[in-house]
Amino acid sequence: MPFKRKSRGRSKGGKGSSSLVQCASCGSMVPRDKAKKNTRRVSFVEPQLAKELRQKGTYLSSWVDTKYYCISCAVHRGIVKVRAENERHTRYRRRR
Repeated sequence: MPFKRKSRGRSKGGKGSSSLVQCASCGSMVPRDKAKKNTRRVSFVEPQLAKELRQKGTYLSSWVDTKYYCISCAVHRGIVKVRAENERHTRYRRRR
């Protein structure tokens, strides 16, 4: 049976099975190497207040919030875009 992608949509290489993670949106269990990882920094303080406090020299702690999404939820949320058929075979790098 033919397949769309050389990697079959995963990044595991030849290492066998990989651990599962839970999708943050729908709750389905997805292999870690197939899931889309979304990381962002979260702070308790509002941005306007944080700016004033930083000017005074205050250290504001924040934590890293990491969420994993299955492919269908990632497409729905706009984390991953649907590519044209001729673009699917090329490597895609997201700009930051």
